[in-house]
Amino acid sequence: MGDLVPVLKSLKKAQAVLALQTRREKDAALLAAAAAIGRDRAAILAANAADVEQARAGGMKDALIDRLLLNDTRVDAIIEGIETVARLEDPVGKVRSGWKTPNGLCIEQIAVPLGVAAIIYESRPNVTADAFSLAYKAGCAILLRGSSAALASNKVLTAAIKTGLKTAGGIPGALELAGSGNRDDVDEILTARGYIDVVLPRGGRDLIRRVAENARVPVIETGEGNCHIYVEPGADMDAAAAIIENAKLQKPGACNAVETLLIHREALSSLLPAVAARLAGKAELRCDAASKALILGAGRAMPPGLAVQDAGEEDWSTEFLDYILAVKTVDSLDEAIDHINRYGSGHSEAILTNDLKAAETFCRRVDAACVYTNASTRFTDGAEFGFGAELGISTQKFHARGPMGLEALTTVKYRITGSGQIRE
Repeated sequence: MGDLVPVLKSLKKAQAVLALQTRREKDAALLAAAAAIGRDRAAILAANAADVEQARAGGMKDALIDRLLLNDTRVDAIIEGIETVARLEDPVGKVRSGWKTPNGLCIEQIAVPLGVAAIIYESRPNVTADAFSLAYKAGCAILLRGSSAALASNKVLTAAIKTGLKTAGGIPGALELAGSGNRDDVDEILTARGYIDVVLPRGGRDLIRRVAENARVPVIETGEGNCHIYVEPGADMDAAAAIIENAKLQKPGACNAVETLLIHREALSSLLPAVAARLAGKAELRCDAASKALILGAGRAMPPGLAVQDAGEEDWSTEFLDYILAVKTVDSLDEAIDHINRYGSGHSEAILTNDLKAAETFCRRVDAACVYTNASTRFTDGAEFGFGAELGISTQKFHARGPMGLEALTTVKYRITGSGQIRE
């Protein structure tokens, strides 16, 4: 262990105190933290502007700049997210189940805080507030390790939150930022057995892989989203084109943006021209032979500004996080499902169809945390699911899956009450 040891020890002590706080005490602290962010808005936006300027100078692509950027609307959303978490039911102490054994023992399964969490994330200052609010409400202390690209933003946000907690009699020590910008911090976090109870990596494939391969503490993998939309011949093509445009362009740097469009061969001519027109000048299409031939076919006017490239094998497995959409033609629902289960990351997948049986088959067979029928994948989000905020999107299959809210930061304790029973 190294430079973070004092911080980790402090977090562990703070969590023991926080775990005993009432809902009223925690909610008052959260609301005070939200108010402090509002009061320090100017300083937060100034720090973020410096981060954005540095990122642009370093060549960061526009879609990732958008993830980094804060403005008044996004600060308002951060504040609203914290306030929403304060209004949510407190999961701590909730009796999840209970029963009596034949010998008269009363057994209850009770939700308790998971402990000390650490989140390692890239270029998203909103995660600083989201992760804090969920952890605090769940009775967990949290160590934040954001990327160097958002360091100034995260420092000012964290300072504001701590000030708010202090004014409300909360526990400022339950939140800490690994603010050195040193990559060694990550290695120290991943080996902090006895101090950190769970690590959540939230970012791209390389970050998640590094954490999963090197951690000696439990990990919940989040983030990578190679998401697909599959369109059947019977779908409403106008609605389908609008959904695809939204899923690709509304926030292309998000993990729930669509990366590959799968079109049934019989729907190709009725859908693809409309999609191409909507994305012309805004996104590049990487097409298989059939979809490219349709777009560039003889006598067909290509929409001005449309960029079309040949798709390669690597495109099917790539999370672009950019203004790029891969397009593949399939001959059946089975082929679409097989493609998704082979190349998808288990995040968010969608089918656009008017065939109820096809929708049920797709939802049953596609292996993903979130499966949509006739809607954009962009809704895979803690706030959109009513969680107020999220820690990330878990693509694992145990403990937590999909958008992670308060429940993901709790575990269980069994409380057993007897009347003198002994085991024979």
